[in-house]
Amino acid sequence: MHPVPVAAKSIPASSNKTVYPQPFAAQVEGRIKRKLGDFFGLTNFGVNLTELAPGAVSALRHHHTRQDEFVYVLEGNPTLVLGDEEYVLGPGDCYGFKAGTGLASQLVNRSSAPTRFLEIGDRTPGDEVEYPDDDLKAVQQEDGSWKMMHKDGRPW
Repeated sequence: MHPVPVAAKSIPASSNKTVYPQPFAAQVEGRIKRKLGDFFGLTNFGVNLTELAPGAVSALRHHHTRQDEFVYVLEGNPTLVLGDEEYVLGPGDCYGFKAGTGLASQLVNRSSAPTRFLEIGDRTPGDEVEYPDDDLKAVQQEDGSWKMMHKDGRPW
């Protein structure tokens, strides 16, 4: 546990940019995550301060089977891609992603300025992530790590 409050921007950005294998990893270039929850040793939920450069995406379009997610925009105007719909968000806007709905989503920065938002997610074990646009599936392991596979079950 950290003994005193800290500025979120002072927490080092994650050196592990993504768990995605190539060619998917290239799609999240321009994304910077500061794992605030990990910094404080949180185990029940995660909190990330995420920045997207112009043209960057938060993740491949995806949905979770067990883990809920929530985003809160701090700065900029990311586009929320939610199923077949798109919504331009601004500071103070938020959205909650209920696990198990099958509704795939991602944030895309189509603006000319960086955008920053908080990502909050629970850490319910046994989660799987589906990527409807890509030959990719993520399965959470018992230790919390992720195993990346093709949709037919072959490992990447």
